[in-house]
Amino acid sequence: MEKIIRRFCLDGNAVSCSRYGSGHINTTCLLETDQQHRYILQKLNTHVFGDTQGLMENIAAVTDYLRQLTPRPRRVLTIVPTLDGGLYHETDKGECWRVFEFIEGGVCLEQARNAEEFRQSGRAFGQFQKQLAEFPVERLKETIPQFHDTPNRFRQLHEAIAADKAGRLVQVQPEVDAYLACEKAAAELTDMQRAGLLPLRVCHNDAKLSNVILDAETHEPLCVIDLDTVMPGLAAYDFGDSIRYGASTAAEDEPDQSRVALSMTLYRAYAEGFLSACAERLTKAEIASLPLGAKTITLENGVRFLTDYLNGDEYYQISRSSQNLDRCRTHLTLVRDMEARWQEMQAAVAPWL
Repeated sequence: MEKIIRRFCLDGNAVSCSRYGSGHINTTCLLETDQQHRYILQKLNTHVFGDTQGLMENIAAVTDYLRQLTPRPRRVLTIVPTLDGGLYHETDKGECWRVFEFIEGGVCLEQARNAEEFRQSGRAFGQFQKQLAEFPVERLKETIPQFHDTPNRFRQLHEAIAADKAGRLVQVQPEVDAYLACEKAAAELTDMQRAGLLPLRVCHNDAKLSNVILDAETHEPLCVIDLDTVMPGLAAYDFGDSIRYGASTAAEDEPDQSRVALSMTLYRAYAEGFLSACAERLTKAEIASLPLGAKTITLENGVRFLTDYLNGDEYYQISRSSQNLDRCRTHLTLVRDMEARWQEMQAAVAPWL
């Protein structure tokens, strides 16, 4: 580890390095030097993120652009270069390591404890959209191809059904039938984008409260972090992912489906925070598409969980054998509740149309 740390342009010599945070993909450490300067040291999961160079170039392009608009260090994620000016260090074993400045005085929350905290996360991602509205999105590489191509996720589900590798199809036929009944509607967002009705934007692609740093004292949003999945996408994708994960009344792997519903209180709070920050930079069609983004991204993730369950839990980490099945069921329940509350969801964004 010491050899790796010495490859970066740090302020002082390292005196401590310990595991940090609750992430499940990259290995994250908090690094402190004898100059009382703190950093985040990460080993990238190159199995999930195969194009390390493209990923880091995307992050650098976006953060460099944001820094021109917001020079305050706590407002933008800052990459610490290697001694030879690189964005990351690759070891002889093929491990890829990177360093970021630690954002002092900030806090990350796994779940919103109240509507105001969720509103602030909406403000953070809305500000992210507003600040990057003029960014030349064609500069970004699609490091994970077809990430939010929902029709492609359904094609993968069809392949999993045909293969039935884990022999589980017979026990989940009701879930399979329910998802396949939604397949045509799931293509609406991608069809709109391909028809030129929705513009491509800088999309975070993992928009959730834990990827926002809030000021520890005021809980005002400081900056958006974890930019590994920054790619071209739709504003509705990030809005939808936040709602899917943060506005549900239950955890995404809740076994008891009676506990799963869409919290309209949280939905309205997020919509208000998000749109108050960026509505002026979005088209009317984009604003109108946000409820559809919530439904589509929830449906898409449910399809991915069901596909992984049929494939024998190859992709997502699980702690119990039925976890992916529970995940796919909660997402289906959430989609159905969204359909029941559709007029309310549309009404929440209507003031900005």
